[in-house]
Amino acid sequence: MEKPSDKPSEGALQNRIGYWFRNPLFLKVALTHPSASMESSPIARNNQRLEFLGDAVLELVLTHELHDRFLDVDEGSLTKGRAELVNRNALADKGFELKLGSHLILSKGEEQHGGRSRPSVLADTFEALVGAIFLDGGYDSAQGFVLRQFQNQVGKVAGVPQIENPKGELQELLQARSTASLVYRLEMSSGPDHNRDFECSVWHENEELGRGFGKSKKLAETKAAEMALRRLGSPGVQRIPEPAAV
Repeated sequence: MEKPSDKPSEGALQNRIGYWFRNPLFLKVALTHPSASMESSPIARNNQRLEFLGDAVLELVLTHELHDRFLDVDEGSLTKGRAELVNRNALADKGFELKLGSHLILSKGEEQHGGRSRPSVLADTFEALVGAIFLDGGYDSAQGFVLRQFQNQVGKVAGVPQIENPKGELQELLQARSTASLVYRLEMSSGPDHNRDFECSVWHENEELGRGFGKSKKLAETKAAEMALRRLGSPGVQRIPEPAAV
């Protein structure tokens, strides 16, 4: 099948994801951050609705795959395995791997505040991309994309090695390389007092190593340390690529 003509940047992205859009508008909307649509028009299209759709498609595809692959695993374990695959940090990792940040359509303000590498933005965009593929090519296309993205993780959910103390392990790893201290920063908190969400980052020698989300500041810091360990290639932890350059 002949590939449709497209802008170079969008063509490069479609090569990475292994899917070529019949209607490029779906891809454009998936890459449009809400800040960009608000800057031009309050009713302009952005990726929030596609994110909503993609979240449901993602869960369905992975639930189906786990159900068929782990025949002797109970419902509770399958639910935990699915949660491990689709948590916000895992989806942000996928966004980094696909370099979605370099293709985002952002407002000037979001651009200046690091929106292209923000984990929450990349996680949302990944879900929107799943929704866009579903609308453009149907369930089979979306299923193929999701399973390609998670093929290395799906088979390991029942026995992925856990890091008991990510912050301690990260500190020990870096102390062997430098005397500089680790610094954890609270980047954002949102939501009502009884149900707040936190985003924290971890820094070393003025370099950000990772970010994480959680229902408490402590949990968000722990998740940030886990991401940092993955980037640094800590033993027993799968390495993930560095974020796309802004």
